[in-house]
Amino acid sequence: MERMYLEDFAAGQVFRSPTYAVTEAEILDYAKRYDPQPFHLDAEAAKSTLFGGLAASGWHTAGITMRLIVDSDFRPAWGVIGGRMEKVEWPRPVRPGDVLTVVSEVLEVVPSRSKPTQGMLRVQCTTLNQKGEPVQVIVPNIVVPRRPA
Repeated sequence: MERMYLEDFAAGQVFRSPTYAVTEAEILDYAKRYDPQPFHLDAEAAKSTLFGGLAASGWHTAGITMRLIVDSDFRPAWGVIGGRMEKVEWPRPVRPGDVLTVVSEVLEVVPSRSKPTQGMLRVQCTTLNQKGEPVQVIVPNIVVPRRPA
């Protein structure tokens, strides 16, 4: 798939990712390495927490989201390079067995006034579980080059 330049994007465009199945083993491995809290580490202990069961770390979900965006048909020429994150929300937990997908919608295309060779895309990326429920919503501003002359 060809890389896309700022001129190839328009507000309202929607890009979809492939799916990704989350396993209990990877939730536990990520938690042991990066976010060792009981609700990420121990299914039994997690039952008595706010989550009511084992839940993936939000940062683990963010990593999966990034991978799915990179594997999607959203292909900025320089790659997916964030300039500023406006929003990060985790409205519900990711559980073992969830199958995730990301829908990315271009909200705004903004050519740079100070750097004429690039601009920014304001994009809402919604990570959905297999029920179509959002498990993460982010709004990054992505740095994208303009088409070379």
